[in-house]
Amino acid sequence: MRQLLTTTLAACAMAASLLGGQALAATQIKVAYENNPGEPVDQVMHYWADQLKTKSHGEVILQLYPSSQLGDKKDVMESAMMGMNVITITDVGFLQDYDADLGILFGPYLTDDPQKLFKIYDSPWFADQKKKLAGQGIHIVMSNYLYGVRQILAKKPIKVPADMKGLKIRVPNNVMQIKTIEAMGATATPMPLGEVYPALTTGIIDGVENPISVLYGAKLHEQAKYLSMVNYLTNTSLWVGGEAYFSKLPPDVRKLIEETAYDAGLYSQKLVASEDAKYIEMMKKAGVTVVEPDAAAFREATKPVYKMFPKWSPNLYQTIQDQLK
Repeated sequence: MRQLLTTTLAACAMAASLLGGQALAATQIKVAYENNPGEPVDQVMHYWADQLKTKSHGEVILQLYPSSQLGDKKDVMESAMMGMNVITITDVGFLQDYDADLGILFGPYLTDDPQKLFKIYDSPWFADQKKKLAGQGIHIVMSNYLYGVRQILAKKPIKVPADMKGLKIRVPNNVMQIKTIEAMGATATPMPLGEVYPALTTGIIDGVENPISVLYGAKLHEQAKYLSMVNYLTNTSLWVGGEAYFSKLPPDVRKLIEETAYDAGLYSQKLVASEDAKYIEMMKKAGVTVVEPDAAAFREATKPVYKMFPKWSPNLYQTIQDQLK
C-alpha cells in the first residue's frame, strides 16, 4: 500500500509538473479595446485570436477584453510601455504625442484611399518613425488595420461648416482631431468612448464623430438622429504593445504574432467595406436621417489644420503628398 501511495504521488507530481510546464510555455497576451462585442473591431480580434491559436498549436493565446474592460486607451498604453503583456488599438493621432510627424497621417481629407495610407506604412519613411517609437517603448504589432471612415452623428443635420457653430462634438483626446473639429466650427469635447452615450443623453455633448460601425455598435443613434456623411478622415489604425515585452519574446513567436496580425488587418479591410452599408440601413430603420453635406466646404474649412503643427519636420506635408501620389 505504501508503494502504491508513493507511485501515485509521484505520478501526480509528474502530471503537475507537465501541466505547469505547459502553462509556462504558453504565451498569453491581453488585447484591450473600447469597442463592444459584435462590432467589426471585435470580429477582427476574434479572427486574429483564432488564427494565432491554430497556427501556434495553442501555444500563443490572445485574451480579448472589449468595452474598455482594462481601462481607457491611455492607461492601457502606459501598461504596455511598462512591460505588461497587453496589446491595444491606437492610431497616429495618439502616437503623435511620441513622434509629432506621425500626426499628419491623421489629417483631415488627406486621402479617401486607405491603400495609399497602407503603402506609407510600408515605406522607408515610416520605418524610421517606427524605430523612434521603439526607442520610446512602443512596439507596432499591426499596421494595416482599417478602422473605417469617420462621420458625424448629431442632434441636428450638418450640411455646411456653419451648421457646426455652437455644437459640442465628442472627439478622442488627440490634438489632430480636436483641431480638425474646431476648424469645422464646433467645440471639440474630448472624452472616452464609453462616456459618450450618457453625455448625449444628458446634453453634455450634441454629437460625436466616429466610423459608422462604432456609432451603431455603441447605440449612439438612439440619442442623436442625424448622420452627416462628412467623410473627413479615412481612419487606418495600429495595434501596439510594449517594446519591453515584445523584445523578450522568442523571435519565432514574435514573427508568428505579426504574420497573423497582418492577415487580421487584411480581414479588417474586407469587413469594413461590407459592414457600413448594412449599419446605415439599420440606422435608417431606427429613425436616423442620413445627410449628405457639402464636402468641398468642409475640405476647405480644414485646410488650415496642416499649418498648426510647428513641430513637424520641414516640408513634411509635401513629403506625404508625394508618397500619396
